Order: sequence, then C-alpha cells, then structure tokens
Amino acid sequence: MIPEGIAYGGDYNPEQWPEEVWAEDVRLMREAGVNMVSVNIFAWALLEPREGQYDFSRLDKILALLHENGIAADLATPTAAPPAWFFREHPEALPVDKDGRRLSYGSRQTFCPSSPAYREAALRIARVLGERYADHPAVVMWHIHNEYGCHNAECYCETSAEAFRDWLRSRYEDLDALNHAWGTTFWSQWYYDWDEIIPPRATGAVPNPTHQLDWRRFCSDALLSLYKAEREVLREAAPSVPATTNFMVMFAFDALDYWRWAPELDIVSNDHYLRSTDPESQVDIALSGDLVRSLAGGPWLLMEHSTGAVNWQPVNRAKGPGELRRNALGHVARGADGIAYFQWRAAKAGAEQWHSAMLPHTGTDSQIWRDVVALGADLKALAEVRGSTSPASVAVVWDWNARWALELPSQPSESVRYLDMVRSWYEPLWRSGVAVDFVHPSADLSAYRLVLAPALYLVDDEGAENLTGFASGGGTLVVGFHSGAVDANCHIRLGGYPGAFREALGVGTDELFPLLPGETVTLDGGGTASLWTERVRLAGADAVASYGDGPLPGVPAVTRHTYGEGVAWYLATHPDPDTLAALLDRIRTEAGVEPVRRTPEGVEAVLRRGEDADYLFLINHGDRQAEVEVSAEATDLLSGKPAEDGKVTIPAGDVVVVRESRG
Repeated sequence: MIPEGIAYGGDYNPEQWPEEVWAEDVRLMREAGVNMVSVNIFAWALLEPREGQYDFSRLDKILALLHENGIAADLATPTAAPPAWFFREHPEALPVDKDGRRLSYGSRQTFCPSSPAYREAALRIARVLGERYADHPAVVMWHIHNEYGCHNAECYCETSAEAFRDWLRSRYEDLDALNHAWGTTFWSQWYYDWDEIIPPRATGAVPNPTHQLDWRRFCSDALLSLYKAEREVLREAAPSVPATTNFMVMFAFDALDYWRWAPELDIVSNDHYLRSTDPESQVDIALSGDLVRSLAGGPWLLMEHSTGAVNWQPVNRAKGPGELRRNALGHVARGADGIAYFQWRAAKAGAEQWHSAMLPHTGTDSQIWRDVVALGADLKALAEVRGSTSPASVAVVWDWNARWALELPSQPSESVRYLDMVRSWYEPLWRSGVAVDFVHPSADLSAYRLVLAPALYLVDDEGAENLTGFASGGGTLVVGFHSGAVDANCHIRLGGYPGAFREALGVGTDELFPLLPGETVTLDGGGTASLWTERVRLAGADAVASYGDGPLPGVPAVTRHTYGEGVAWYLATHPDPDTLAALLDRIRTEAGVEPVRRTPEGVEAVLRRGEDADYLFLINHGDRQAEVEVSAEATDLLSGKPAEDGKVTIPAGDVVVVRESRG
C-alpha cells in the first residue's frame, strides 16, 4: 500500500548512475525521510533493447533495494520515451507538425498518439511489466506514462487524420450533422465525404473555429485512450494496485481536458512548476492546488515540482530562503497527500542536467539538502493530516473547452487570456483567505453560496441552465464579460450578448468595444478598468458602476440583478486589481461567505478538516513575523508547541500548521 502519512520522494533514475551509487542513494533517502519514489519512467531502451527481448536485471535489483530499505515504488510504464530501435522499425510513428514536417526521434514523446505501432509496443511493455511485478512487495502504485501531451499533444499526420475522422463519426454520426455543427456553409467548406476532412493544418487564412475546437477535443481524447489502454493491461495483471498518471495543471500547459481524465485515475497526481517571471508564484501554487483537489474530489499527490531552479525557462533562478518549504507545504495545505520532486539525484548528463534535485550536484553539503531533510521531518509530523478534506462555499467555474475556444484566432481581443482572467478573480479571494473549489459548468453546485464564472466564453446548454438555475434557486452567481457568447459548437448565441446568461443577468449588449493595449477607462464609483467595454442595456438589473469616460461614458459596467431567489452579477469590463478585490469582497460578504481565518497581510490561511480536528495552515509570505488567533488548546504540529494565549506566531517566510480539536 501507499505509505502511511504524507508520501515523500521523487523521480528516481538509478539507471543513469553506476550501481555502486545506489546504496548511497537509499541511505540518503532514509536520512531525508523519503518513503516513496517513482522509478522506470524513462528506462524503455534498457528494459527492451530489441523488440520482444527484455532485460529486467537492473530493475529487479532496484526494486529489491528499495523494498529492503522500506521505500515504496511507484512503478512507471516507460512509454513516454520509446527507444531508437522502435523508430527505425516504425518511422511512420514519428509525429508530424502543423506545417507538415515529420519530427525526428532523439528526445522524449516523439511519437504520434494515434500510431498503431506505438500503441502495440506500449501495451506490450506495459503488459510484461504488469505481469512481472504485479505482486512485488515494493510496488504500491502504477505510474502510467509521464506527462501525457507535454511535447506531442497534436500530430497532423495521415494516421492522425484517419483517427480524427473516426472520432468525428462517433461524435456526429453523419456528415450533415458535422456540417451544421461546423458551420461549413461559410467560406465554401462543406464536406461531402468523410475523407475530405483533415486536421487543421497550416493554411492561408483563419481555420474554421469549430474544426479547431473539435481537434483539441480529439487530441485530448486520443491520449486519454492510450492511458486507458495501458491502465486496463495493468489492471488485468494487478487489479489491486492503483494507477495514476501525472497531470500538468500549471501555467504553461492546456492541452488536455482534465475533467474527462480525472475519473479514469485511481489517484489523481499533478506536476507543478513555477513561472520564473511570476513575482507572486504562491498564488499560482494555490490556484493549481485548488484545481487539482477539485479534479480529484479530495486529496491528491504532487508527483513533481522542483527543489530549486528548473532548466527550461529563459532564466532559471534558484529558490530563495524558505521557499522550498513554503512551496511544498502550500501544496499540502491545498490537499496534497504526497510531495515529490523531479528528481532525486541531479543529473550530470542529458537534457535536464541543470534541473535542480533533492540531492544536488554539490551533494549533502548544500542548502537544498538541508532543506530536503527538514521537509522530510515536517511531512512526518503532518502524518495525521492525510485524508482530510478542504471545505469551501465558493466555486470558480473552469472549463478547458471554454479556454480553448476563447483563445482561438479572430476574437474581439487577443489580449483576453483565459488563465489571466481566472487568476485575476481568484487572487482577491486567496488574499482574503476564502476557500475555493473549481467546478465544471455542469457540476452539482448545491454546496456553494457563491459561484464565479470569470471567463466562460463557451458554455453548452446544460452548463448554462445549471449555472442560472443555481442563481434562481438562491445562490449568488457572478459572470465575467464575453461569457455565454457561444454554444458547444462555437456558434454565437443570437439575440445579444452575454448570450446564455442575458435573462439571469438582466442585461443585454448589442456591441462590444474592447480596449487597446494599455488603454483604460474610469469607473464612476472609483477605480479604472481595462481590456474590455461593451454597450450594456439594463433589462431588469441595476447598475452598480458605470463607465466614467472612454467609448461608452455613462453606460453600465457592473450590474446586479435579483433573479428568482438569488442574485446574478455581471462584470462587463475588467476592473483594476484593487477595484475588483473590493467588488468581490462586497459580493462574497453579501453572499454570507467568510474567510477561513482573519490574518495579517501576507499570511495565507488554508484549512483542511479531519474527522475530529481542523488543520490550519498558516504560510507567511511576508518579511516580518505575524500573529494569528487560534483556539485555546491549539497545537503547532511542526514544532509540537501549544498555542499561547490563543495565538500563534508565524516567523517571516515560515509556516505553522495548527491542530484545532473539534468537539
């Protein structure tokens, strides 16, 4: 079984080192408190030197060594990096880019997701691994593939084209339905034969938006089918061993619809890396953690993050004092029951030789190593937190289909970016200490008082009815500009904007006036706005703020509408951060939403709820110590010290985790 308490470890790649190093590795793992590592992720070429010829001697030794030292193995199928011999025998399995260039092997994930030869080879190695190690005492979880779609989310070859057509046949059944869904009477794009349909390759003008959207859906499903196929092979061999694959819910990746993926995983795992140019990356950690926890429906595993610098951004800077600890415990606060890094020992060769690790190039006489050992002790002290939940009364609507559609070409403004919009609404809630879940538009919303839809450009009828029904039933719904504009086929909802939400919001818009880069308008209640304005007509709603100048002076910019038993707000522009924060603070206060705990500025407060106790994570991102009120009998789990006079002190840049008994 997965180790009790909080799992701790990282990617372990002993095949990159001589065997005499391995004993030192496990000794140091035990010193650091490591209890689980991922192995075999990129070892295909060594396991299967020729098709159907296997050498498991190295992996046998590694798994035995780990087990002897009490370290569990998350055993990977090595299918993210097929060996060179495979591509020499099957060059047609190499991916083709949008411009028609067939890529070469020589890195990782250089295969076409629709390739029959790749699928056959991947399932063969997965089956052999499953049968050999199904009952191995070290193996507690299957790690299927690695970061699906990271480098090959889209392949435009003829094999992919055939698979795309099959996917479309399943979705639409007949060409008339497809032509209607795609609006192919525009620009003479009508299809009379399935074989006329190709992937949205490079072309002279803007491709059909629904064609592009269905392509993104297909590409996500094509990779999901590979995951499910490997999972089924492993289930046949070892039905009691759970399976996972590492998502990438982070700023740089949007290729997969994880709402479709998450139900297929026994345990949801995620990789998360920080953007080097983000001055407040702690907000990104929180947003990602809340989204992954929402996908999982509870606790999850952080499969990869970094102890220090990565190697793939323009400038790769090491983490500052205390940052390793704050980052890791920030993920635990948001529901992670496991903390792991890429990787255990820093590589001396290969493409990621400048990526940080738990054991850096310098060795144990290093700050990273001291921080890694200290974190191991922290996680051991937090063992009882495992399995606890994270209650929230606010939900933020997140949909990959809406993200893909919003960022297609030929929008009213290319400056409107999905993640930027969601983060701009999420951040004020984070600063206020308000607990947030993320939800699909069609999710059950009965647990929430307040639902925010910052950027729901595309919404299907079911999702629109669900959200407006939430408001009419007594909830508070807040909708951002350009939401509800198109249906599931990317067709504009006629009759005025914001489309699907006009009635619930009590407004109608007949014309959009997006702002130029750097352009702002004033708001009559104070503050400014950017990115977007639109000519709003009130149809039952009240104006809360109007434009003071710009293209639409005096026109409502923020509205409030009593709808059924609830309230629906509309933000027809993008207020500056302080104005947006004040507005959301007003809205959530009216909705009866309170923060987890009142804290000084710079102190993040996050709650996990156990069976008989609450666990309050207090993370001080500031440069001075702070005090927070807690229950009289509270205890800091990390230090073991009881609270004094109902207060705890959080040193600058540090973390305190308070246990507060209930009942």
